[in-house]
Amino acid sequence: MDPVTTGVKGLCPRCGQGRLFDGFLKVRPSCTACELDYRFADSGDGPVVFVILIVGFLVVGAALWMEVNVNPPLWLHFLLWIPLATVLSLALTRILKGLMINLQYRNNARPGEIDRD
Repeated sequence: MDPVTTGVKGLCPRCGQGRLFDGFLKVRPSCTACELDYRFADSGDGPVVFVILIVGFLVVGAALWMEVNVNPPLWLHFLLWIPLATVLSLALTRILKGLMINLQYRNNARPGEIDRD
């Protein structure tokens, strides 16, 4: 299974059939299809760092462009950028968390180990 495709879709890294998430961001205890134990899955803060950088760049860039070119009132900035940043952050966090967990499984990543072969 391709880890990028299954990660973006939120599917099991082994079989690609079962769901990875129980709810929106919580990882299931195991796969519903192949019963792979997801205890190895620890995405940590990795996805969130990328989300902050990507969403921050897009939202702040768009807000600055709008301020310079349109000069809208402050309430319009709040009305546009706060919901956009929230929705983009949540959606991108789920996608990147699934991707990172799938890549961990694919590369057999473990905490604190360095392959010295």
